[in-house]
Amino acid sequence: MLERIKACLKINSFFTFEFLPNLFFTFKWLLIAGVVGMLAGSASGIFLISLNWVTVYRESNLWIIALLPLAGLLIGWVYHRFGESVVKGNNQLLEEFYNPQKTIPLRMAPLVLFGTLATHLFGGSAGREGTAIQMGGALADQFTKWLKLEKEDRKILITVGVAAGFASVFGTPLAGAVFALEWLVVGRVRYEAILPAFFGAYVANYACAELWLVEHHHYSISLVPNLDLTNLLWILPAGICFGLAGRLFAKATHFWGTLFEMKIKYPPLRPFIGGLLVALLVFAMGTTKYIGLGIPTITDAFTEQLPWYDFLAKIGMTSLTLGAGFKGGEVTPLFFTGATLGNALSWIIPLPMALLAGMGFVGVFSGATNTPLACTLMGIELFGAESGVYVGLACVIAYLFSGHAGIYKSQIIGSPKNIKALGKKGKNLGES
Repeated sequence: MLERIKACLKINSFFTFEFLPNLFFTFKWLLIAGVVGMLAGSASGIFLISLNWVTVYRESNLWIIALLPLAGLLIGWVYHRFGESVVKGNNQLLEEFYNPQKTIPLRMAPLVLFGTLATHLFGGSAGREGTAIQMGGALADQFTKWLKLEKEDRKILITVGVAAGFASVFGTPLAGAVFALEWLVVGRVRYEAILPAFFGAYVANYACAELWLVEHHHYSISLVPNLDLTNLLWILPAGICFGLAGRLFAKATHFWGTLFEMKIKYPPLRPFIGGLLVALLVFAMGTTKYIGLGIPTITDAFTEQLPWYDFLAKIGMTSLTLGAGFKGGEVTPLFFTGATLGNALSWIIPLPMALLAGMGFVGVFSGATNTPLACTLMGIELFGAESGVYVGLACVIAYLFSGHAGIYKSQIIGSPKNIKALGKKGKNLGES
């Protein structure tokens, strides 16, 4: 009889303290993540449709690039006048996660949408993930006050917004969910938000692709050689190059940002001067290859030999654009940098060109964002599982050799990349 009573108590304890709370957590967050995913996915759909329109218009009317300095002045003035509370962008989401202060203003979403579209329309070199993440994070965080959520629930909510924005803008729900769990603390993955992050990412991707009928770009790796010891060893120098390129991208962007802040005290003038420099460079080079997203060049990197310096030119144009204060993201320029670097490495590394381009595509991204798991999953989602070991090892090596640097200055180092760097634990990348 005593044993039966103990067994009943254990069963009752399980249902009371584990099963029922988990059931409540699941239904609660499936509902919230579903709504956030739908909103963030729709925002990304509107953004991508608009971005495609402004890109086509710019390429058909190249004279508009001459107006980039004036566009920069307008973007700078709008943020100076109305957006000082959201000017930090992605870093603000990180800071609110670490040290919650107040709900992220909803104005972040329309302001970054306007700033990014203007940047691309007039010829800046920028990406799109920052816009989607900021829109997703800002939209998600509004539920904090509407639902009166506690501090820990708010952290989950911000994670869902980031996952939804990232997944929908690239069409990679697995990578989007893991990116949101991984980017918050370097070397740590936060599992308390794993269910809502995955669900929100899938709903957002569905909303963007199926409801708004947005088609994402596809890349193909036609030949993946057997992974013998020789090929395995060739991944090492490739991964090191990708990591160093990611570090260079991050350092260059921070350099220009610091320089503009030091030399130009009135914020709206920074993108004006930066826009003037970018416009002059475009007309001097006689090509628009290194502005905008650069999708055509990324696609070409998988199929034809490109100039070896393409990756350096893109780093220079994007770091100048973003460092000056234009809006957008860094990830698609990182894809450009990695794919063209992989293309160049095919001259000296005996692996297929398309495979090296794919490895660089996600490897440089991994090194610059410190998210090797998300980047590995992105490679598998975009290129197929056959290349999984190659892209996975490239991402891990790039992550290690990029050092404690990254495009997100507010990222906190939760676990150092090697035992010699233990003293860096707990610092953010802006201090590295």
